[in-house]
Amino acid sequence: MSMSRLFIVAGGAKGIGAAIGTLLAARGHRVAIADIDTDNAARTAQSMGTDHAAYHVDVSDEASVTRLFDAVQKQQGRISGLICAAGLLILPNGQRSPIEKLELEDWERSFAVNTRGAFLCSREFLRRFSAMPTAHGRVVFLGSVAAQLGGYRSSAAYIAAKAGLMGYAKAYAREVAHLGITANCIAPGLIDTDMLRNTIASSGDLDKAANSIPLGRIGSVEDVAAAAAYLVSEEASYLTGSVIDVNGGYRMQ
Repeated sequence: MSMSRLFIVAGGAKGIGAAIGTLLAARGHRVAIADIDTDNAARTAQSMGTDHAAYHVDVSDEASVTRLFDAVQKQQGRISGLICAAGLLILPNGQRSPIEKLELEDWERSFAVNTRGAFLCSREFLRRFSAMPTAHGRVVFLGSVAAQLGGYRSSAAYIAAKAGLMGYAKAYAREVAHLGITANCIAPGLIDTDMLRNTIASSGDLDKAANSIPLGRIGSVEDVAAAAAYLVSEEASYLTGSVIDVNGGYRMQ
C-alpha cells in the first residue's frame, strides 16, 4: 500500500476527474477537488469522506490557478501530485463544427482549457514542488484517442488541443525527471461520460460505437481512474513520458 499523499485533481467535479479523485481517496490519499463547477466539486469532495476538500478554479486563468495552489497548501499541506483532468469539447448546437465553420473564439477557448489549463496547473505544481520537494512527485495528464486518430465526432479544435497537450506532457516529463517527478498522459478512448453522450445522438449509436471496440463495450470512468491510480503509485516510479491508452483496443499500436 502506498503511503498517503495529497493530490490536486483539476477538473475533478464530474466524470473522469471525479472517478480519479474518488479512487485516490479510497486508497488512502488526501484529495483536493478543483473545478470551475464549484457545486459539483463540493458534492464530489463530500462523497469521499473526511480529509478531502473542494476548491474553485478556472484552469485557463493564471491568477485562479495560483490562488488554487495557495489555498490547497494552506488548508491541506504539501502537494505531492497533480491530475490534469479539466477538458472542454465545444459543440455548437450539439454538432461538430467542420473546419470551415469553426469560430476562432471556439478554437481559442478549446486550447485555453485543454492545453493552457494543463500548462498552468503543471507549471504551478513544479514551482511549488521545487520549493518544497517531496518523494515520488506525480503528474498525470488526460489526453484523448481523438488526438491520436483524428477524432471521433470531435471538433478539430479539441483534437488539436489534446494533441498539443500530449506533446507537452512528454516535454514536461523530460524536464522534471531529475527532480524525481514522473509525468505521464492517459489517452482515454470512448468512455461513458457526458462528453461522449453529447456527441452521440441515441443509445443505438452508442451500441454501434461499442461494437467497433475489440473488447465490445464503452469504457467506464473507473477504467481510466484505475490507470491514473497506478501512475501515481510507488510501483510506477520508473514510468515517465508515456502515453497510456485506455480504449478497449479501439486503437492499437
